[in-house]
Amino acid sequence: MPPLSKDFKDELRAKANASLQRHYKSLDDEAQNINHDLPSREMLASFTAHLRSSKRILVLIGAGLSASSGIPTYRSAGGFSRTFSDQQLATKGAFEDDPILVWQFYNYRRSQAKAALPNPAHHALAELAAKKPGLLSVNQNVDGLCQRAGHPSEQIINLHGSLFRVRCFDDACDYEEENYNIPIIPQLPVTEPPGVLDSADSRSATSGVSIDELPHCPKCRVNLLRPATVWFGEGLPEAKVNHLNGWLCGGDLETSVDANSAVQDKKVDLMLVIGTSATVWPAAGYIGRARKAGARLAFFNMEAKSAGVSRPEEDEWMFLGDAAELVPKALEGFLDGYGYVD
Repeated sequence: MPPLSKDFKDELRAKANASLQRHYKSLDDEAQNINHDLPSREMLASFTAHLRSSKRILVLIGAGLSASSGIPTYRSAGGFSRTFSDQQLATKGAFEDDPILVWQFYNYRRSQAKAALPNPAHHALAELAAKKPGLLSVNQNVDGLCQRAGHPSEQIINLHGSLFRVRCFDDACDYEEENYNIPIIPQLPVTEPPGVLDSADSRSATSGVSIDELPHCPKCRVNLLRPATVWFGEGLPEAKVNHLNGWLCGGDLETSVDANSAVQDKKVDLMLVIGTSATVWPAAGYIGRARKAGARLAFFNMEAKSAGVSRPEEDEWMFLGDAAELVPKALEGFLDGYGYVD
């Protein structure tokens, strides 16, 4: 069977993207029509009392934390460029097929992240971490906003990498470095990936740019550099997973415990689940482990789940609405008096 032509694959991508856009736009519209009640005084007082007494706190951060900063979530209509979705271009196969298009896509994402500012929730979490040395944040975002808000670096694991790091495309080569060049090369402009939905021409904006001009690994001098983010279909970095396991087993971030280890998790007092549906691994797994270790959970999301581990259980908290508003509101009872500034 002959391989599919690039034009035909681009057409399939565009049609799939249009269908996903319609689906997620309907979900966005539905979410916008939900009226959320502010948390009651009793709820805030109960949460604050438990937060004050908590020593070991696990925080799971999702895309909803940065939504108010202008960073679209993966599962929203705003998470799409004109022709392609993150799910279509954030893959190894897409990079092999068209590294110029993928780097143009990441040029655009990096420029979005650089232009964005940390919102009050980023700052409140950074303040909480500074006051609670037993807190560890597991960050699924790659935008760098937690770091820019001053979150202590030793208390955060950037599980999915960073938009501002690059690494060799060859997994056997261990080259990786920070990179803030926007655009990644001068020849590739910072624009949305080319084309309009259902357009037959998706190459116009990249004409005149050759693969040879893309950044190559300075160590092996053979392979291209790629964004150092975890793409769809890739496993999580083993070292980061082992460090997280070490913390769950009672150690600090320097303690590594293999993912398959039978060492029992130590007590966790509280877990905050912020801006993530937590319906896929590893998010769902960490929620289950924290509960098993004795944690009470507080969820900060635009909607409540009716089933699954991300549904609050008895004596847990559900803060419904924008994380940028609700996280500072929930934490202010504890942070009050520490000079928190948003």
